[in-house]
Amino acid sequence: MITKINGNLFADMIIQGAQNLSNNADMVDALNVYPVPDGDTGTNMNLSMTSGREEVQAHLTAHIGDLGKAFSKGLLMGARGNSGVILSQIFRGFSKALEDKEEIDAKQFAESFEAGVKTAYKAVMKPVEGTILTVAKDAGAAAVKKAKETDDCLEVMAYVYEEAQKSLENTPNLLPVLKEVGVVDSGGKGLTLVYEGFLKAMKGETIVAEAPKVDREAFFNDEHDFHGVIDTDDIVYGYCTEMMVRFQADKAPFNEADFRNEMSQFGDSLLVISDDEIVKVHVHTETPGEVFTFGQKYGELIKVKAENMREQHREVLRKEAAHQSKTTPSTESSTTETVETAVITISMGDGITKLFKSMGATHVISGGQTMNPSTEDIVKVINDSGCKRAIILPNNKNIQMASQQAADIVDAETVIIPTRTVPQGIAAMFHYDESADLATNEEAMTAAIDDVQSGAMTYAVRDTKIDGIEIEKGAFMGLVEDKIIASDRDKKTVLQETLNQMLSEDSEILTIITGEEADRDLTEWIEAFVGEHYEDVEVEVQDGQQPIYPYLFAVE
Repeated sequence: MITKINGNLFADMIIQGAQNLSNNADMVDALNVYPVPDGDTGTNMNLSMTSGREEVQAHLTAHIGDLGKAFSKGLLMGARGNSGVILSQIFRGFSKALEDKEEIDAKQFAESFEAGVKTAYKAVMKPVEGTILTVAKDAGAAAVKKAKETDDCLEVMAYVYEEAQKSLENTPNLLPVLKEVGVVDSGGKGLTLVYEGFLKAMKGETIVAEAPKVDREAFFNDEHDFHGVIDTDDIVYGYCTEMMVRFQADKAPFNEADFRNEMSQFGDSLLVISDDEIVKVHVHTETPGEVFTFGQKYGELIKVKAENMREQHREVLRKEAAHQSKTTPSTESSTTETVETAVITISMGDGITKLFKSMGATHVISGGQTMNPSTEDIVKVINDSGCKRAIILPNNKNIQMASQQAADIVDAETVIIPTRTVPQGIAAMFHYDESADLATNEEAMTAAIDDVQSGAMTYAVRDTKIDGIEIEKGAFMGLVEDKIIASDRDKKTVLQETLNQMLSEDSEILTIITGEEADRDLTEWIEAFVGEHYEDVEVEVQDGQQPIYPYLFAVE
């Protein structure tokens, strides 16, 4: 029986909850409704929770209120993606209820769960039931109910976890798309894993960090050694690319030596590690998408990552220039120079970054699909700029909440332009006026979003059926806004259906943003198709160099 919880026990609960989530992050990622190669709920929640755990471990104390503050701060700053932000808000409210207490009893424990729910719901503009919010709400109600029956905090936690699991299993009945695809809510699953860790800690159990046969977390240092590289253009292969493939019996048989030999065609700095179930690959390449496609010959992609090393090198140069400017006078303007108004956009391709810069963005954060920047990443850019005002364009629906959370933290007056796609971000930037005040820019840039329709082509990472469309793993998919509207093994079929969905007699301009996997002949075919069927539509082509999506489309 546990009648009181102090900071020491709560710290262990957080550590075990974070470890349980970390051990199962890949499984949570796999619950992504859409079969696009960017399902990252588990990754985002894991990184967010890990940030909270690290802050706790750095500020261990028996005072549960003080420990809660550290936990809340770590989660808040490390929050990535909407799932990570909501998780941070749940425990922000939870910790707020503890802040003046040295230890808590069962009733106060239950009240903390309920306080977390209220804070999280307030943070979401349009709460959707059948998500992590519902699981948190049902678990909070369970806590309050049980605390009326017992003084044992352990019994309260056991009931919270039990009811959270029941709520999770019910999410497909509340959110039809989950039922159609045959999964439970991924964010809700992540929360139940945290609660399971809490319960095990209270029982005195320890969750051991899984040691996978192929190391999934610390495979490579994300920082690259640019020693001797003077100019960014000297980097021959610009994308640090990693993937993990789970072998499947119906795919090509795997031989590590042959696999490594064939992989060498894609670039350099190749490393391959495999066991009986999984192969993990690291390579520097110009075509991450081709690497991922090659990996699919052998099985299912369960984790992919592509980082722009040229952008990382530019950041190294910027930091070196900033350091030098402290000791050496310079007449050249620096990217760290203080600005009155910071215009911050999120970009997922070198060409897109250049485009945003040319349109007036003062700062570009590399990110987007599969690599959502954290709240802290955005806060740091704003603070380092020394700006009085800031405009943030997330350009991704999964970065909007982290952007808003950053805006709530910084001192600078900050507005969020609710761009959900890169085309929307480009349209908004067209209406940015450096001479206008913040309110005027916010109004004009936000209004511009409604004037553009966004589309994309990518590939499926698993078999599924959604919105009545049968999707095969490895097939190409066409998306219009957030909806999959076409899927086929033939790229032209998918492109034709996507463009026909987007274009009409009222359309004026089609902007094609080509990605790493775009093919020049296919791009020319797209231009010819539009010219033949929509002769009044003007076509513009921009080299975006984005991963995962060979083509992005904007229709005005």
